[in-house]
Amino acid sequence: DPSPRFKRTSSDKEQGARFPLGRAFACARCGIAHAWRTQRNMRIHSLFALVAVVAGFLLRIDAQAWCAVVVCIALVFAAECFNTALEAAVDLVTDDYHELARVAKDCAAGAVYLCAAGAVVVGVIVYRPPVVALIWS
Repeated sequence: DPSPRFKRTSSDKEQGARFPLGRAFACARCGIAHAWRTQRNMRIHSLFALVAVVAGFLLRIDAQAWCAVVVCIALVFAAECFNTALEAAVDLVTDDYHELARVAKDCAAGAVYLCAAGAVVVGVIVYRPPVVALIWS
């Protein structure tokens, strides 16, 4: 298993050992990589993020616009990671269909959808003016 040890043992707790920061970051990287490898939508979000970054450079958006774009990209990626984590936790609890499991998964997916929709609105606000200026110049 290439993922780092992510939980403290009884021995660690008895000795008052802290969870090393480097290990915490390694676990976070593993989680992001897992979401990217296993979730088609994470890869789709990555493609749109790349397009947004390339468009930002080509259109020479200002610092405020960059902040909005970067926050939207991070928010969508974080929402997708939370969605992936929730789905895994629900699947860990039960293999059977349960209405509450469906509600939990649907709500998590809905949160990703809302973040992505908000990112699209921000994208229109950020990119429309320079695109219009480019077309009419």
